[in-house]
Amino acid sequence: MKSKLKIYGSISAIALMAGTLSAQAEVTVLGWPGGPEEAALRAVSEIYNSRTDVSDENKVKLLFTSRDGFFDKLQVDLAAGSTAFDVNLIATYSIGKYAPFMEPLTLSSEAQAVFGDTVLETMKFDGSQYGVPTDLSLHFLYYRSELIDALLSDDAAKKLYGEISQKHLGKMLQPKLPEDWSWEDFVANALYFSQSVNPDSPTRYGTVIQAKNLLFNMMVFHSWPRSYGADWMDADGNITVDSEAYRTALEMANKLFELGATPPDSTSYEYAEANAAYSAGQVAAMVQWNAAAGDLKDAQSDTGISALPEGPKGRFTHIHGLGLGLNAAATNKDGAVSFLQWLSSEEASLAYAKAGGAPGLAAATAAKIADVRPDLVQVGEFASNYGFVMTGGTSANALTVYEAQAKEFTGYWAGTQDLDTALSNTTKAMSDLLK
Repeated sequence: MKSKLKIYGSISAIALMAGTLSAQAEVTVLGWPGGPEEAALRAVSEIYNSRTDVSDENKVKLLFTSRDGFFDKLQVDLAAGSTAFDVNLIATYSIGKYAPFMEPLTLSSEAQAVFGDTVLETMKFDGSQYGVPTDLSLHFLYYRSELIDALLSDDAAKKLYGEISQKHLGKMLQPKLPEDWSWEDFVANALYFSQSVNPDSPTRYGTVIQAKNLLFNMMVFHSWPRSYGADWMDADGNITVDSEAYRTALEMANKLFELGATPPDSTSYEYAEANAAYSAGQVAAMVQWNAAAGDLKDAQSDTGISALPEGPKGRFTHIHGLGLGLNAAATNKDGAVSFLQWLSSEEASLAYAKAGGAPGLAAATAAKIADVRPDLVQVGEFASNYGFVMTGGTSANALTVYEAQAKEFTGYWAGTQDLDTALSNTTKAMSDLLK
C-alpha cells in the first residue's frame, strides 16, 4: 500500500480521521514532515508494505503535520491518550516528556551491531529503549585545507603562529593538522587566521561561533566543556555546571570574541549565518552540524572534515537523534512493534540511508554504503568513538536547560554579565529544572 501525505493544522486534528485511517492501514506512523527524513521514511515504509510476510492489516500508513510546535502538540496528544497514531517521532532531548505515555521497546537482534551502544543510547530514558534511532545529528570540525597546508609549509608563518599563541595563550604552540588539534590549537589557529590579530591573514576571521540566544547553539558549544570533563549533574544529582571545565571553555571562547577572531555580530548568529560566513571565504575553520557538510564543501572546495578538537579528558561530540517509538495507546501494538523491530534491522537501516536519511551506523554497517553515502562513515565513526549525552540530556526539561544556558552564556559573550553571574544563574535555573 502506497502512503499518501496528509497534513493537518495540529496533531490533535488527526484524531478526527482515526476511524477512516484504520480502514486503510492498521499501523499509523506519525513522522517528521519535509526534508530527507520524510523521504527516507516513505521509502522504507514502501519496502515494508511490499513484504509478503506483512498482512494488509499491519501495513504502514504515514501521517505528517507541521514542524512548527510539533513536539508540544505531540506531548498534548500523547498525554490525552490519542489513538490516532500507533508509532510517533521522538527526539533525544524530549524523550523524558513522552516516556510516561509510551512503551519501551525490544529492538531487533541486529540493532546492536547496526547502530552500536552510543547511538542506541540517544533513544533511551531511565535505562529503557524508547525508540529506533533513524537520524543522527552531531558536529564536525570544518576547515580550509589549502590554508592549513600553506601554513604548515611556511617557516615564517609558523614562527608568527608561535608568537601569537605565546602572546595570547601563554604558550608557544606550533601549527598542526586539524585532526591533531586540541582546543588550544583551535584557538591559536583562529587567532592566526584573524586579521584583527594577524593583518596578513588570508581570511578575515579565524572561526565563527554561532552564539545567538538559541538552545541549538548550546548543543554546538557544549562539546568543548565536555572535553574538559564537564557534565550537567553528578551521580548524586547535584548540578555541576559551575565547574573549571565550563569556566575554561567559556573563557577560551570569550577570548575569540574579545580578539575579533569571530565576527563581532556572531552573538546573533545561528546555523545559516555561520554557514554563510564560512561559505563566503571569510572563515578558516569552524564547528558545525554534520548536516552542513554538502553545502560547505560545495561553497569551498578545499573544505576538510575532522572530529572536534581534543581536551584533557578526551575528544567528544554532542549527539542527538530522531527516532520512532511506540504510543502506549496504540490500537495495533503488535503490528507497530513488528514494524519498529524491522526498522532497527540492517536491511531497513541501509535502505533508509540510501533514501537520504542520516542514521548513525556502526562502522561495519556504514562501510556497506560508503560508495553512495561516504558522509555516514564519518558520522558513524565519530558517534561511536566520541559521542555523548549529558547526564539529564534526555530528561523532560532538557530543552529548557539548553535555553537557560543559551540565555546566560550568550549574555557573558555579549558582555552584558560576567562569568560568575552567568554560571550562578545557570546553576539556579538547572537546579529548578532537573531536580
